[in-house]
Amino acid sequence: MARQVMVVDDTASNAEPPTNTVAEIQAKLAETLADDGSATKAIDSDRPLLKSGPLAALKRGPLRTSPLETIAKTAESVERVKKLEQQLSAGQSVVELNPDDIDASFVPDRMAPSEEDHRKLVEAIRSEGQLVPILVRPHPEKLGRYQIAYGHRRHRAITELGTMVRAVVRELTDEQLVVAQGQENNERTNLSFIEKARFASRLQERGFKREVIMQALSTDKGTLSKLLSTIGSIPTDIIEAIGPAPSIGTRRWQEFAEKLSRRLHDKARAAIASPGFFDRDSDGRFEMLLKLLGTNEERARAEPWIASNGIRVAQITRSSDKFSLVIDHKVAPDFGDFLLSRMESLFSEFHASSKPE
Repeated sequence: MARQVMVVDDTASNAEPPTNTVAEIQAKLAETLADDGSATKAIDSDRPLLKSGPLAALKRGPLRTSPLETIAKTAESVERVKKLEQQLSAGQSVVELNPDDIDASFVPDRMAPSEEDHRKLVEAIRSEGQLVPILVRPHPEKLGRYQIAYGHRRHRAITELGTMVRAVVRELTDEQLVVAQGQENNERTNLSFIEKARFASRLQERGFKREVIMQALSTDKGTLSKLLSTIGSIPTDIIEAIGPAPSIGTRRWQEFAEKLSRRLHDKARAAIASPGFFDRDSDGRFEMLLKLLGTNEERARAEPWIASNGIRVAQITRSSDKFSLVIDHKVAPDFGDFLLSRMESLFSEFHASSKPE
């Protein structure tokens, strides 16, 4: 597809795009400078004696416009080109770009949509056109190319259709790009919990400050901490296998993260590799793995610790990765402090006894 940039009217998305492209303005500028005889026609109309009468037989060459008029017309055309370039750089106009000249954002936020959702978007754009432009910036590393801030799904659909993509071109820093990317996706189609967590984690890995990440996701410190702690407890390959899980919220992902201890990673991966796993939708894949991991009660069993005198002093809870001892203060109010005072000596004794002889 030949590379092309066109300015279109952003006030009427279904109108035919105007034809005043940069190339045409430049062509008109060239016509102004060339001798096409237009000046001769203008003078002929004002001087009828040159058409008939005694002067008509005189042989004359083509008449030219004055140098000052040519300079004025040239300056006017150059000014129009400059204004167009300023509009493009400021992102004030919608332009049409070759989708092959556009690259994805350097930080992906969405997981791959379902094929059904993609087909619906393709058919909607085929029948109604692209009603909403995408936002791009001039690529910071590749001259002549662009980078998407938002509109990745529209870009993919239009690439498949083989048409030009309507876009706003704007100069953006990395921080401005990720903020625009996150906020637009939150407003148009909410990212799922795990998509937000994944996006936040990738921004943090790239060194963005938490304030920028919060602004991009329109969230607060507490929510951001939940996003990062949850995704930090789940291996990336398991998250990618589950997918966006659009119906699964914060509480259930936290439950999933708590249950997925290291010793269960292989169990989860075996389930992912089993036949039929990807026949389920994303929510169904999450539910299957959560059920496989079992309930908290199954993994963390509580039992009482009863002293020799029959008093129930404490409760012990064991799981695959934790052991907790909860002392009943009503029964033995000072026993906890007593244990703490001897914790160092007990640990040393334990450490010595566990060494191989």
